[in-house]
Amino acid sequence: MTTIPESHRALLDQPNIGHLATLRPDGSIQLNDMWFAFEGEHLRFTHTTTRRKFRNLLENPAMTLSVTDPGNPYRYIEVRGRLAETVTDPTGSYFTELNARYGSVLSAPPADAADRVILVMAIDKVNTR
Repeated sequence: MTTIPESHRALLDQPNIGHLATLRPDGSIQLNDMWFAFEGEHLRFTHTTTRRKFRNLLENPAMTLSVTDPGNPYRYIEVRGRLAETVTDPTGSYFTELNARYGSVLSAPPADAADRVILVMAIDKVNTR
């Protein structure tokens, strides 16, 4: 396991928006803002099986998350890794959990709950500034 430096751990512990990059089949990068949670050794994301990013990860499990400090745009953490596991989440419960983490409370699961999965990212390398 790669250690997250204490100097930048708060960027992962706090509900900051991350930018998750994956590779498309043509080799170009797909980058999207994402909710996430750091859970000890892994990062976890909510997603669906119907989106391009999910298909990208099935074809190439490499992924990188970048999180910029909202108070200092020159301070960031970049976490490189790979898709270690996909967990089905047909009730959308993890989406609801992340929704609460980011300060919004839904009264019902998302409409795409049946297609929901949890992407579990194993961390291979960390860069900071």
